[in-house]
Amino acid sequence: MVTENGAAYDDVLDADGGVHDVERVDYLRDHLGAVLDAVEAGAPVRGYYLWSLLDNFEWSYGYSKRFGIVHVDYDTQVRTPKDSATWYADVVRTGRLPA
Repeated sequence: MVTENGAAYDDVLDADGGVHDVERVDYLRDHLGAVLDAVEAGAPVRGYYLWSLLDNFEWSYGYSKRFGIVHVDYDTQVRTPKDSATWYADVVRTGRLPA
């Protein structure tokens, strides 16, 4: 079981209102690829949990870094799915890891 696997970045809303978190997508692709390699080698992986769905307070970084695949505006609580959320949803839906 892989739990709480994710990466912290300085995500910001772009002028178009989206968060284009290419680094997180690359991180997830690399780590899910390693999980797939382990499964193919016979490891009994039963689950993978991405950390985190929503940006939140983290003890290590406070509010300065963001872990979530959904951006949270801490002042208004508006939530905006990041590019990584769309990418991850596609992986879950198709069961395939894009190259």
